[in-house]
Amino acid sequence: MAKSKDQVIIFDTTLRDGEQSPGFSMTMDEKLTLAHQLAKMNVDVIEAGFPQASVGDFEAVHKIAKTVKGPVIAGLARAMAGDIDRCAEAVKPAGKKRIHTFVGTSPTHVKYQLKKTHDQVLKMAADAVRRARGHVKDVEFSAMDASRTEPQFLYDVLQAAIEEGATTVNIPDTVGYAIPAEFGELIAAIRQNVPNIDKAIVSVHCHDDLGQAVANSIEAVRNGARQVECAINGIGERAGNASLEEVVMAIKTRRDYMKVTTQVNTKEIYKTSHLLISITGVPVQPNKAIVGENAFAHESGIHQDGVLKERTTFEIMTPSSIGLKKNKLVLGKHSGRHAFSKRLEELAYKLKPEAINKAFEKFKALADKKKDIFDEDLEAIVGEEISTASAPRVFELIHVQTTSGTGTIPTATVTLRKEKQTITDSSTGDGPVDAVFRAIERITGISGRLEEYNIRSVSQGKDAQGEVTLRVLVGKELFAGKGSSTDVIEASAKAWLAAMNKKAGK
Repeated sequence: MAKSKDQVIIFDTTLRDGEQSPGFSMTMDEKLTLAHQLAKMNVDVIEAGFPQASVGDFEAVHKIAKTVKGPVIAGLARAMAGDIDRCAEAVKPAGKKRIHTFVGTSPTHVKYQLKKTHDQVLKMAADAVRRARGHVKDVEFSAMDASRTEPQFLYDVLQAAIEEGATTVNIPDTVGYAIPAEFGELIAAIRQNVPNIDKAIVSVHCHDDLGQAVANSIEAVRNGARQVECAINGIGERAGNASLEEVVMAIKTRRDYMKVTTQVNTKEIYKTSHLLISITGVPVQPNKAIVGENAFAHESGIHQDGVLKERTTFEIMTPSSIGLKKNKLVLGKHSGRHAFSKRLEELAYKLKPEAINKAFEKFKALADKKKDIFDEDLEAIVGEEISTASAPRVFELIHVQTTSGTGTIPTATVTLRKEKQTITDSSTGDGPVDAVFRAIERITGISGRLEEYNIRSVSQGKDAQGEVTLRVLVGKELFAGKGSSTDVIEASAKAWLAAMNKKAGK
């Protein structure tokens, strides 16, 4: 796939490893929106999901394979016949498709998880790759927990996988155990000790449990790896994956040292990062490398003076290199639908006409409440629309009113619409938000337990929107909701109702 030995393939796993981590689950429409943006950013491979995991995952992978053009579309499959066949079916529509199969190889995985012998695991790996090659030409094999696997067994497994037709062999630091120099040595040893390694691309997939994921990935590239598996904003299981934007910008900024390149369009990095934030409602910390709010900010007088005199005194990258622009007023209450749609395109959103119409209505309503409309406000509006688009709108919020204060019992009155019927009810609670939730429960007949509640300011100013994301446990099922408004009580009501609608529509 790589055009030359100096090109590093960027394999994005935001939609698979990233999406399966707590708080980052996405609807099919959200996944599709992000996949189109990843394609626009020009990543080489999109790991779209784990088709055997659920019907929803299968459908998402299949839809992405059918509609997203450019990158290779990969699906994950355990070294099991059913998984591999299901994955093949999911990625079948893609112009360029890959089956990514894996099996645990470390002593811990072989003994305790798989309960098999080394010979049995070796056979599992070979059989899985052979079956996958019966479906597609592009097969990736991963030796899960490779960084804790006995070296000779790892060499044997990789050799067997390549003999059966694996075109990429992946070396995962599954539990984030490795240290950079050690991991680099492992990659070098693999290239020296696996006889047929020249017939496959060496890939790495590093986790950040010790904060070493990006450093391990970079060290692996220096020792001959030519594919890096990573995720936008570093999301993923536990402490996350290697951050795509950090890996790509490290390679670009230090090309003098790395002697390699990627084909990623770095000017789409900031848009992609913020699209993910908008979809999931989970921001990155202000000091996050590359895409954090403070990544290009300077407060120290010495730093400010230096940057004003010569940017390179304290900046090794330009904000424009990742597509970062200053926040600015983009639209107002007199703006029309065409300008609104055009700006959404610039912010990397691809919406159907019906979704654009609904988002435009919300924009006009917001413009009547808020003097200045920023890009972040549009992201909040569209993020809310995307998150609810694939869920039935059984109930619609019409009105919410609360009373609270010192010495006062918090009370909420809520009006919802269900089909043509309008229903109003009231309730008390521990606070105004809790009272709103209880009132909604009375109307919908659905009771839930709040598991997670987050609120953040979308933009600056006294009239900034508040964006609420939450997760609600209803029975044994967990439902996520998102809502935004200049009134945080209303935003909370929208978010809770979004979660209730997902339950009501099942």
